[in-house]
Amino acid sequence: MNLFSWLHCLVFAVAVSATLATPSKTVQKRESTSFVCTDGPDFVVNGSTFKYIGTDLYWLPALNTNEDIWYTLGNISAIGIKVIRVWAFNDVDTIPTNGTWFQLIQNGTTTVNEGPNGLQKLDTVIEMAEQQGLYVILSLTNNWYPLPLLNNIIAPINSSLFTRDITLGTNNSLPRNYLSNDYGGMDLYVRQFGFDTHDQFYTNETILNSFMNYTKQVVQRYVNRTSVFSWELANDPRCNSTLPSSSECTTETITTWHATVAAYVKTIDPNHLVSSGNSGFMCMDCPKLYPLNPAPPPPAPSASPAPGKKRRSAPKPFTKEKLLRDREEARRLNREASKRAGTLIENGIRIRGRWVSTAERRQDSQDVGSAFDGSYGVDSQDILNIPEIGFGTFQFFPDQQSYGPLDQNLSPFDQVVSEGNTWINSQAQSSAAVGKPVTLTGFGLVTQENAPYFIPFNMTTAPYGPAPTQATATANSTYGVTDQQQASAYTTWLNTGIAAGLNGIIQYQWGQSNLTAVTGTMISPDTTGESSGSSSTGETTSPDTTGESPNDGYSTSPATDGQVQQVLGNAVQQIAAAN
Repeated sequence: MNLFSWLHCLVFAVAVSATLATPSKTVQKRESTSFVCTDGPDFVVNGSTFKYIGTDLYWLPALNTNEDIWYTLGNISAIGIKVIRVWAFNDVDTIPTNGTWFQLIQNGTTTVNEGPNGLQKLDTVIEMAEQQGLYVILSLTNNWYPLPLLNNIIAPINSSLFTRDITLGTNNSLPRNYLSNDYGGMDLYVRQFGFDTHDQFYTNETILNSFMNYTKQVVQRYVNRTSVFSWELANDPRCNSTLPSSSECTTETITTWHATVAAYVKTIDPNHLVSSGNSGFMCMDCPKLYPLNPAPPPPAPSASPAPGKKRRSAPKPFTKEKLLRDREEARRLNREASKRAGTLIENGIRIRGRWVSTAERRQDSQDVGSAFDGSYGVDSQDILNIPEIGFGTFQFFPDQQSYGPLDQNLSPFDQVVSEGNTWINSQAQSSAAVGKPVTLTGFGLVTQENAPYFIPFNMTTAPYGPAPTQATATANSTYGVTDQQQASAYTTWLNTGIAAGLNGIIQYQWGQSNLTAVTGTMISPDTTGESSGSSSTGETTSPDTTGESPNDGYSTSPATDGQVQQVLGNAVQQIAAAN
């Protein structure tokens, strides 16, 4: 155990009982504390290692009633999930008439809302999670906050629910807080403080101080709450967003920001872990602010481990050369497997969301791709090696991001599954070299049923939606995988993650029905205009008073809830057995 982890577990040991996942093997000489801490590559709670299956529900604090929050948490807890991930931010530039908001950022000033429709809603989530035996990962800001054509020609939609600037020719009528990227975040700070590049959020002293002020007010509220798993500095931080990055933004820019904010959070709250929230992008050849220590000399020969126990070998560095070797070996194995199965596809390749039958363009064997070359300004291993960062994070969303070269030996669906397996194993190897835990903080795959609702993180409209007025819509197009393929892929990735030693795996995103609808909020009655007024029979109808949680393309909808929940429930049992 490194000194920082040891002190974290030792100094803040408390005798607080909590309902946890099935306890794993008890590790001797670990202090008993209900705060989550780390011991080398493990999470530790109450003296035992702790691995978990979790789910994302960014929208939870914005629900309209406390009963809805309790109801949702109870359904999650019932299938054995132990960790949830939610937004601890909800920024606005104009105070809304109705609904939840945490901070007003307007014309270079900020105001924190501590009222019943502000941070008190987050208080309720934390308290109820503790009562349900759940831990909460709290994310402090978002990389994404798109406002289409902000500085160009825009047209407002006037609605009984809200007014929003939208791209001409689209039909963006979703209420505020419906989308994961509609809670404010980095670009809102940049715009309201009068700047124009995304990375000024990381480097401008005035913006940094404002963000630190909000961070302090949130973090200090929960210093002693054991239901807080960790503080996540940002969701998917990178150099660019809706606003472009400057030419000066590099991996060192993002790493420096993490080091500064992580150290600040630890001065306020030494009880809880801090993580990045980044997507796991790497850069083997980038300059390192926190280089790994040189590999120690081989240990002297020792006695064989006891029967049934494996000796833990020293982790090997994850290098560019190893990445390229692993890819080549995977291609060879995939080709052999496809030949045996009679499914070898010589020409089928995928272009982000589209499949075409044409010869594959040969890539430079030394081209590692954007997920590994620092293009996004993120070096996840360098960030993970910051002393105050407690564990590693990464995400996997193949509908939005390329994680490696295409393999012509695979069918389209098998390509997606293989890509996920490779990404998971790469992250496990990278974090092992640092010696800290690593978690998959969000993964998802868009189904055909969810395709009309799929809105990428840097957009506000659904490119595969059915509305003919949408400029980017593809009418009557079939996009996405089947429900069965989604369940199969999720099962494979969960199994791969558990086998690779991931300490936590979080599915994106939870779906919940029968929630209270209130006009002008995230869950509003009559959002489509079809549930009030006169029906086709001439009878007067009333607005719906219940609704479903947001769906930006990944929600476990009522038609698939049972299948996805069964997959997650199986993984809960599997990861408990692997502890």
